[in-house]
Amino acid sequence: MDVPGLAISMAFSVGACAGGGWWCIKRLSEARFLLNTPTSKIRSAAQGYVELYGVLDELPGGQQQAPLTGTPCLWWRFKIEEYSGDGKNRRWRVVESGTSEALVRLKDATGECLINPRGAEVRPSTRQVWSGSERHPRGLSGGGGLLGMLLSANSQYRYTEERLHVGQPLYAIGDFRTRGGAEAFDLTLAQGAVVREWKSDFAGMLQRFDSNGDGQLDSQEWERMRESARAEAQRRQLARGEAPVHHQLAKPGESYPFILSNGGEDELARGFYWQAAGGALICLVGALATTWLVSNVLLPGLAGA
Repeated sequence: MDVPGLAISMAFSVGACAGGGWWCIKRLSEARFLLNTPTSKIRSAAQGYVELYGVLDELPGGQQQAPLTGTPCLWWRFKIEEYSGDGKNRRWRVVESGTSEALVRLKDATGECLINPRGAEVRPSTRQVWSGSERHPRGLSGGGGLLGMLLSANSQYRYTEERLHVGQPLYAIGDFRTRGGAEAFDLTLAQGAVVREWKSDFAGMLQRFDSNGDGQLDSQEWERMRESARAEAQRRQLARGEAPVHHQLAKPGESYPFILSNGGEDELARGFYWQAAGGALICLVGALATTWLVSNVLLPGLAGA
Protein backbone atom coordinates (compact mmCIF):
# COMPACT_ATOMS: atom_id res chain seq x y z
CA MET A 1 0.00 0.00 0.00
CA ASP A 2 1.39 3.39 -1.03
CA VAL A 3 0.85 5.21 2.27
CA PRO A 4 2.02 8.70 1.15
CA GLY A 5 -0.03 8.50 -2.04
CA LEU A 6 -3.10 7.29 -0.13
CA ALA A 7 -2.71 10.07 2.44
CA ILE A 8 -2.56 12.72 -0.29
CA SER A 9 -5.58 11.22 -2.08
CA MET A 10 -7.56 11.03 1.16
CA ALA A 11 -6.66 14.63 1.99
CA PHE A 12 -7.92 15.83 -1.40
CA SER A 13 -11.14 13.78 -1.28
CA VAL A 14 -12.01 14.71 2.31
CA GLY A 15 -11.11 18.35 1.63
CA ALA A 16 -13.35 18.38 -1.45
CA CYS A 17 -16.21 16.87 0.54
CA ALA A 18 -15.86 19.32 3.45
CA GLY A 19 -15.16 22.38 1.28
CA GLY A 20 -17.98 21.65 -1.15
CA GLY A 21 -20.43 21.09 1.71
CA TRP A 22 -19.38 24.33 3.42
CA TRP A 23 -19.73 26.30 0.18
CA CYS A 24 -23.15 24.80 -0.52
CA ILE A 25 -24.46 25.69 2.95
CA LYS A 26 -22.92 29.19 2.78
CA ARG A 27 -24.50 30.06 -0.57
CA LEU A 28 -27.91 28.61 0.38
CA SER A 29 -27.86 30.65 3.59
CA GLU A 30 -26.95 33.85 1.70
CA ALA A 31 -29.71 33.26 -0.86
CA ARG A 32 -32.18 32.82 2.02
CA PHE A 33 -31.05 36.10 3.59
CA LEU A 34 -31.52 37.93 0.29
CA LEU A 35 -34.99 36.55 -0.43
CA ASN A 36 -36.30 36.82 3.15
CA THR A 37 -35.14 40.41 3.79
CA PRO A 38 -37.77 42.90 2.53
CA THR A 39 -36.65 45.94 0.56
CA SER A 40 -36.74 49.11 2.70
CA LYS A 41 -36.99 52.78 1.81
CA ILE A 42 -34.01 54.78 3.03
CA ARG A 43 -36.12 57.30 4.94
CA SER A 44 -38.09 54.65 6.85
CA ALA A 45 -35.50 51.86 7.11
CA ALA A 46 -35.14 50.29 10.55
CA GLN A 47 -31.77 50.26 12.31
CA GLY A 48 -29.92 47.01 11.67
CA TYR A 49 -29.80 44.55 8.79
CA VAL A 50 -31.70 45.92 5.78
CA GLU A 51 -31.98 45.65 2.02
CA LEU A 52 -31.96 48.81 -0.13
CA TYR A 53 -32.39 49.45 -3.83
CA GLY A 54 -31.68 52.73 -5.59
CA VAL A 55 -29.40 54.62 -7.95
CA LEU A 56 -25.74 55.56 -7.46
CA ASP A 57 -25.08 59.29 -7.15
CA GLU A 58 -21.94 61.43 -7.11
CA LEU A 59 -20.62 62.77 -3.80
CA PRO A 60 -19.84 66.50 -3.43
CA GLY A 61 -16.09 65.82 -3.63
CA GLY A 62 -16.40 64.52 -7.18
CA GLN A 63 -15.60 61.15 -8.71
CA GLN A 64 -12.47 59.02 -8.49
CA GLN A 65 -10.32 57.93 -11.41
CA ALA A 66 -9.97 54.20 -12.01
CA PRO A 67 -6.26 53.27 -11.65
CA LEU A 68 -5.78 51.41 -14.95
CA THR A 69 -7.96 53.34 -17.43
CA GLY A 70 -8.33 56.71 -15.72
CA THR A 71 -12.11 56.49 -16.18
CA PRO A 72 -14.19 58.63 -13.75
CA CYS A 73 -16.16 56.35 -11.43
CA LEU A 74 -17.49 55.96 -7.89
CA TRP A 75 -15.77 52.65 -7.04
CA TRP A 76 -13.13 50.46 -8.69
CA ARG A 77 -11.33 47.15 -8.40
CA PHE A 78 -8.38 46.11 -10.54
CA LYS A 79 -6.06 43.16 -11.11
CA ILE A 80 -2.82 42.87 -13.10
CA GLU A 81 -1.66 39.38 -14.10
CA GLU A 82 1.65 38.31 -15.60
CA TYR A 83 2.09 35.29 -17.85
CA SER A 84 5.18 33.67 -16.41
CA GLY A 85 6.83 30.34 -15.64
CA ASP A 86 8.99 27.77 -17.41
CA GLY A 87 7.92 25.50 -20.24
CA LYS A 88 4.59 23.79 -19.61
CA ASN A 89 4.31 25.46 -16.20
CA ARG A 90 3.64 28.91 -17.65
CA ARG A 91 0.45 30.44 -16.25
CA TRP A 92 -1.21 33.73 -15.35
CA ARG A 93 -0.07 34.98 -11.94
CA VAL A 94 -1.52 38.02 -10.10
CA VAL A 95 1.25 40.56 -9.54
CA GLU A 96 -0.81 43.55 -8.43
CA SER A 97 -4.38 44.24 -7.32
CA GLY A 98 -6.39 46.81 -5.43
CA THR A 99 -9.89 47.84 -4.36
CA SER A 100 -11.40 51.26 -3.71
CA GLU A 101 -12.52 51.95 -0.13
CA ALA A 102 -14.09 55.38 -0.73
CA LEU A 103 -17.70 55.91 0.34
CA VAL A 104 -20.40 55.75 -2.34
CA ARG A 105 -23.84 57.35 -2.22
CA LEU A 106 -27.11 55.53 -2.90
CA LYS A 107 -30.34 57.47 -3.52
CA ASP A 108 -33.94 56.39 -3.74
CA ALA A 109 -37.21 58.35 -3.88
CA THR A 110 -37.15 58.97 -0.11
CA GLY A 111 -33.56 59.91 0.69
CA GLU A 112 -29.89 59.03 0.41
CA CYS A 113 -27.48 56.69 2.17
CA LEU A 114 -23.69 56.55 2.28
CA ILE A 115 -22.21 53.08 1.79
CA ASN A 116 -18.83 52.01 3.15
CA PRO A 117 -17.81 49.26 0.68
CA ARG A 118 -15.03 47.84 2.88
CA GLY A 119 -15.64 44.12 3.35
CA ALA A 120 -18.47 43.96 0.81
CA GLU A 121 -18.93 41.40 -1.94
CA VAL A 122 -19.20 43.87 -4.84
CA ARG A 123 -20.67 42.67 -8.14
CA PRO A 124 -20.44 45.48 -10.70
CA SER A 125 -21.84 45.21 -14.22
CA THR A 126 -18.93 47.20 -15.72
CA ARG A 127 -15.90 44.95 -16.24
CA GLN A 128 -13.10 45.37 -18.77
CA VAL A 129 -10.33 42.88 -19.56
CA TRP A 130 -7.47 43.50 -21.99
CA SER A 131 -3.81 42.62 -22.56
CA GLY A 132 -0.55 44.49 -23.02
CA SER A 133 3.22 44.27 -22.84
CA GLU A 134 3.81 46.75 -19.99
CA ARG A 135 3.33 46.17 -16.25
CA HIS A 136 1.12 49.28 -15.93
CA PRO A 137 -1.11 50.05 -18.92
CA ARG A 138 -1.74 53.52 -20.31
CA GLY A 139 -5.45 53.35 -20.90
CA LEU A 140 -7.35 50.64 -22.71
CA SER A 141 -5.80 48.64 -25.51
CA GLY A 142 -7.24 49.74 -28.81
CA GLY A 143 -6.66 46.30 -30.27
CA GLY A 144 -9.31 45.43 -32.77
CA GLY A 145 -8.84 43.32 -35.89
CA LEU A 146 -5.44 41.95 -36.94
CA LEU A 147 -3.43 44.44 -34.84
CA GLY A 148 -5.38 43.48 -31.72
CA MET A 149 -4.75 39.78 -32.37
CA LEU A 150 -1.00 40.35 -32.79
CA LEU A 151 -0.81 42.43 -29.59
CA SER A 152 -2.73 39.81 -27.62
CA ALA A 153 -0.54 37.01 -28.92
CA ASN A 154 2.61 38.78 -27.69
CA SER A 155 1.11 40.09 -24.45
CA GLN A 156 2.84 39.39 -21.18
CA TYR A 157 0.31 41.12 -18.96
CA ARG A 158 -3.46 40.90 -18.58
CA TYR A 159 -5.47 43.69 -16.96
CA THR A 160 -8.91 43.52 -15.34
CA GLU A 161 -10.82 46.56 -14.10
CA GLU A 162 -14.30 46.68 -12.58
CA ARG A 163 -16.20 49.90 -11.77
CA LEU A 164 -19.40 51.41 -10.38
CA HIS A 165 -20.67 54.53 -12.17
CA VAL A 166 -23.07 57.40 -11.50
CA GLY A 167 -26.63 56.58 -12.52
CA GLN A 168 -26.26 52.80 -12.29
CA PRO A 169 -28.86 50.88 -10.25
CA LEU A 170 -27.54 49.32 -7.05
CA TYR A 171 -28.88 46.57 -4.83
CA ALA A 172 -27.36 46.75 -1.33
CA ILE A 173 -27.84 44.58 1.76
CA GLY A 174 -25.96 45.22 5.00
CA ASP A 175 -26.01 46.96 8.37
CA PHE A 176 -27.96 50.24 8.30
CA ARG A 177 -27.27 52.95 10.87
CA THR A 178 -28.50 56.52 11.27
CA ARG A 179 -25.79 59.01 12.27
CA GLY A 180 -25.64 62.66 13.22
CA GLY A 181 -28.68 63.90 15.12
CA ALA A 182 -30.07 60.38 15.34
CA GLU A 183 -27.16 59.23 17.50
CA ALA A 184 -28.84 60.92 20.48
CA PHE A 185 -32.30 60.21 19.14
CA ASP A 186 -34.03 56.80 19.11
CA LEU A 187 -36.08 56.91 15.93
CA THR A 188 -37.99 53.71 16.77
CA LEU A 189 -39.12 55.07 20.14
CA ALA A 190 -40.05 58.41 18.57
CA GLN A 191 -42.08 56.60 15.92
CA GLY A 192 -43.92 54.67 18.64
CA ALA A 193 -44.71 57.90 20.44
CA VAL A 194 -46.24 59.40 17.29
CA VAL A 195 -48.31 56.23 16.71
CA ARG A 196 -49.65 56.36 20.28
CA GLU A 197 -50.47 60.04 19.83
CA TRP A 198 -52.42 59.32 16.65
CA LYS A 199 -54.22 56.37 18.28
CA SER A 200 -55.53 58.70 20.98
CA ASP A 201 -57.56 60.33 18.18
CA PHE A 202 -58.67 57.08 16.54
CA ALA A 203 -61.36 58.72 14.42
CA GLY A 204 -58.83 61.16 13.00
CA MET A 205 -56.38 58.33 12.29
CA LEU A 206 -59.05 56.38 10.41
CA GLN A 207 -60.01 59.46 8.41
CA ARG A 208 -56.38 59.89 7.41
CA PHE A 209 -55.31 56.28 6.69
CA ASP A 210 -58.48 54.19 6.14
CA SER A 211 -58.41 54.43 2.36
CA ASN A 212 -61.12 51.80 1.71
CA GLY A 213 -63.49 53.21 4.37
CA ASP A 214 -64.22 49.91 6.17
CA GLY A 215 -63.71 51.43 9.63
CA GLN A 216 -60.44 49.64 10.38
CA LEU A 217 -56.83 49.55 9.21
CA ASP A 218 -55.74 46.54 7.17
CA SER A 219 -52.09 45.47 6.94
CA GLN A 220 -51.25 47.81 4.05
CA GLU A 221 -52.96 50.79 5.67
CA TRP A 222 -51.26 50.02 8.98
CA GLU A 223 -47.84 49.88 7.29
CA ARG A 224 -48.53 53.20 5.54
CA MET A 225 -49.47 54.71 8.90
CA ARG A 226 -46.23 53.40 10.48
CA GLU A 227 -44.09 54.88 7.67
CA SER A 228 -45.90 58.20 8.02
CA ALA A 229 -45.28 58.11 11.78
CA ARG A 230 -41.57 57.50 11.22
CA ALA A 231 -41.39 60.40 8.76
CA GLU A 232 -43.27 62.61 11.23
CA ALA A 233 -40.83 61.67 14.02
CA GLN A 234 -37.88 62.63 11.80
CA ARG A 235 -39.59 65.90 10.81
CA ARG A 236 -40.13 66.83 14.45
CA GLN A 237 -36.52 66.05 15.26
CA LEU A 238 -35.25 68.34 12.50
CA ALA A 239 -37.70 71.05 13.55
CA ARG A 240 -36.03 71.11 16.96
CA GLY A 241 -32.85 72.33 15.26
CA GLU A 242 -30.80 69.17 15.82
CA ALA A 243 -28.03 68.03 13.51
CA PRO A 244 -29.25 66.59 10.19
CA VAL A 245 -29.72 62.85 9.91
CA HIS A 246 -27.18 60.85 7.91
CA HIS A 247 -27.73 57.23 6.96
CA GLN A 248 -24.89 54.77 6.38
CA LEU A 249 -24.68 51.14 5.27
CA ALA A 250 -21.66 49.02 6.24
CA LYS A 251 -20.50 45.46 6.88
CA PRO A 252 -22.65 43.69 9.49
CA GLY A 253 -20.98 42.61 12.71
CA GLU A 254 -22.52 39.15 12.40
CA SER A 255 -21.87 36.61 9.66
CA TYR A 256 -24.64 38.10 7.49
CA PRO A 257 -23.90 38.75 3.80
CA PHE A 258 -22.82 42.27 2.81
CA ILE A 259 -23.45 42.61 -0.92
CA LEU A 260 -23.43 45.50 -3.40
CA SER A 261 -24.60 44.61 -6.89
CA ASN A 262 -25.83 46.25 -10.07
CA GLY A 263 -28.15 43.25 -10.45
CA GLY A 264 -31.29 42.61 -8.40
CA GLU A 265 -31.84 40.11 -5.60
CA ASP A 266 -33.52 37.53 -7.85
CA GLU A 267 -30.48 37.44 -10.13
CA LEU A 268 -28.13 37.18 -7.14
CA ALA A 269 -30.17 34.45 -5.46
CA ARG A 270 -30.32 32.45 -8.68
CA GLY A 271 -26.53 32.64 -9.01
CA PHE A 272 -26.11 31.59 -5.36
CA TYR A 273 -28.36 28.56 -5.91
CA TRP A 274 -26.26 27.48 -8.89
CA GLN A 275 -23.09 27.91 -6.83
CA ALA A 276 -24.67 25.91 -3.99
CA ALA A 277 -25.48 23.15 -6.47
CA GLY A 278 -21.85 23.17 -7.62
CA GLY A 279 -20.67 22.92 -4.01
CA ALA A 280 -23.06 20.02 -3.38
CA LEU A 281 -21.71 18.22 -6.46
CA ILE A 282 -18.10 18.67 -5.30
CA CYS A 283 -19.10 17.43 -1.84
CA LEU A 284 -20.74 14.34 -3.35
CA VAL A 285 -17.72 13.57 -5.56
CA GLY A 286 -15.41 13.98 -2.56
CA ALA A 287 -17.58 11.67 -0.44
CA LEU A 288 -17.67 9.01 -3.17
CA ALA A 289 -13.92 9.25 -3.69
CA THR A 290 -13.29 8.94 0.05
CA THR A 291 -15.58 5.90 0.28
CA TRP A 292 -13.85 4.26 -2.67
CA LEU A 293 -10.38 4.87 -1.23
CA VAL A 294 -11.38 3.47 2.17
CA SER A 295 -13.14 0.37 0.80
CA ASN A 296 -10.77 -0.45 -2.09
CA VAL A 297 -7.36 0.76 -0.87
CA LEU A 298 -7.19 1.40 2.88
CA LEU A 299 -9.14 -1.61 4.21
CA PRO A 300 -7.57 -4.16 1.81
CA GLY A 301 -4.14 -2.71 2.62
CA LEU A 302 -4.72 -3.06 6.36
CA ALA A 303 -6.05 -6.59 5.90
CA GLY A 304 -2.98 -7.62 3.95
CA ALA A 305 -0.53 -6.01 6.36
